[in-house]
Amino acid sequence: MTFSINGISVPDSKMAREATELVRDTESALLFHHSSRTYYWGALAGRQRGVSVDRELLYIGCLFHDMGLTPGHCSCDKRFEVDGANAARDFLGHYGIGQQDIDKVWTAIALHTTPGVPEFMAPEIALVTAGVEMDVLGINYASYSDDVRERVVAEHPRTPAFKEDIIQAFYDGIKHKPDTTFGNVKANVIADKQPDFIPGNFCAIIRASRWKG
Repeated sequence: MTFSINGISVPDSKMAREATELVRDTESALLFHHSSRTYYWGALAGRQRGVSVDRELLYIGCLFHDMGLTPGHCSCDKRFEVDGANAARDFLGHYGIGQQDIDKVWTAIALHTTPGVPEFMAPEIALVTAGVEMDVLGINYASYSDDVRERVVAEHPRTPAFKEDIIQAFYDGIKHKPDTTFGNVKANVIADKQPDFIPGNFCAIIRASRWKG
């Protein structure tokens, strides 16, 4: 029986089923369940915001967003987000999906670690980031009821030490290409001019999130 919560379930299509099989067989259980939870948080966030979203595209975006961390889809010179976006693009190309929709999914994955931008874009893009931020950083944690959180996690479990495990998974996927981590240049500029500036720390935010483990 397909898991459903508040009327939201994985799309019942050949493409979605084959995406599930591919990602489940390619990623670790940690990343597969994280990506699956990301879909539910993102779809639920869309309902909270009252936006219309193509759930099939949202599902592919969420499911593939960390594929760039896997050995089979990891390049030597591109950001892992771009590697994952390219994997999703190649996958979608086998199903007759239009270029505009492929571009939405590609952009959603490529920007999922770039806060402050996706929220102003198409729902499929904004909600992938919303789902990732909820699962990893606990952003908008309180907007999901205890029952909803417990049911989603029961279906797609978090490891007991998920915070440290996901940080390690990120590290394992990018440690061989540190040059691709060049990111928010504004923080560098402010730090250059304001020696007392303390930039936000991604790992610290994960560890301080309201999620247990």
